[in-house]
Amino acid sequence: MIVKPRIRGFICTTAHPTGCAAHVSEQVNYVNEMTPISSGEFKNVLVLGCSGGYGLASRIVASFGCGANTLGVSFEKAPSETKTGSQGWYNNAAFEKQAKAAGLYAKTMDGDAFSDAMRAQVLDTIRADMGKIDLVVYSLASPVRQHPKSGVLHRSSIKPLGEVLSIKTVHVEKGEVSEVNLEPATAEETENTVTVMGGEDWEFWMQALIDADLLAPQAKTVAYTYIGSELTWPIYWEGTLGRAKSDLDRASQAIGENLAAIGGDSRVAVLKAIVSQASSAIPVVPLYVALLFKAMKDQGLHEDCIAHIHRLFATQLKSGADMRLDDAGRIRVDDLELSQPVQDIVKQRWPEVTTENLSELGDLAGFREDFLKIFGFGIDGVDYEAPVSPLSIEPQA
Repeated sequence: MIVKPRIRGFICTTAHPTGCAAHVSEQVNYVNEMTPISSGEFKNVLVLGCSGGYGLASRIVASFGCGANTLGVSFEKAPSETKTGSQGWYNNAAFEKQAKAAGLYAKTMDGDAFSDAMRAQVLDTIRADMGKIDLVVYSLASPVRQHPKSGVLHRSSIKPLGEVLSIKTVHVEKGEVSEVNLEPATAEETENTVTVMGGEDWEFWMQALIDADLLAPQAKTVAYTYIGSELTWPIYWEGTLGRAKSDLDRASQAIGENLAAIGGDSRVAVLKAIVSQASSAIPVVPLYVALLFKAMKDQGLHEDCIAHIHRLFATQLKSGADMRLDDAGRIRVDDLELSQPVQDIVKQRWPEVTTENLSELGDLAGFREDFLKIFGFGIDGVDYEAPVSPLSIEPQA
């Protein structure tokens, strides 16, 4: 079948098998062309939320930059003979194939990472195949979470707090800049968002690994977050998401105390804005990202997902690194995004940007390109007019 992008709202309902494999190859090639980060420090790495974005990039850097064996966990849709699978399914398959070809252990476990059943399966796999884990990357992103203890299904709400928020945004498909009024979250919606996106599940994972004695001495764990600039704070840091992110900070401290006995470390890493399914769904963020990308690209400071995570591993996570920490103990690798030359331009253009001048002041085209790449479209060298089997993970000849 010939696979084309079918976009509905902020999701694409199709994924291109060959395109996804090519996108993984691009990232692997980038890491292979860089100086190796370390050899032997990270022997075994667990990536929770491994199938796309920063989680996938972390797995690629761990394997091809550090020579690590990796176990990944994600929840993806498998393809059939007539329907494509999710992009994450193809990403996982392509990554496993390349890692194994390089002589590295790579296994992906598909299922609900929030569940105790999946935790038990992961622990059994680590015990049988890997030994002990040196690094745990927590990069789960989901709008819902079924609590493993109560069985209650919690749904997150991306909303401001306190009062109605009137703020600029952009319709990504139409390119229309407009003002939106966002209703504030209720107390229940805020609580549910913290339950889904906060740090409790990270704590559950780390405690399970500690109890099973599956962490190596000096084991590290890192969870990813985003803070952004004051332009996005009303919907992000000062909204329901911010409450969840604050809970992630709380969890990091608690986990760090539990890891002290083995000389381990727990950190939250603050990353730069990228285009993802999650960011595309957050009001205001696409417009901010379009302005940001334009400013960073013009100044030669832009990093895509794989370059950003490579810098995180190379300058912040490896032993002996001079970590860039804020007052809360978070690792800050959003320094280029928040640099004054970049933010001065974004803040200057924010009140000026309109539908008519967006292409001049921002990089909406780049946002759209990155969005399509998530699903394997717009990748150089891929023939999108050629028929492809939804079951295929083979690159085109």
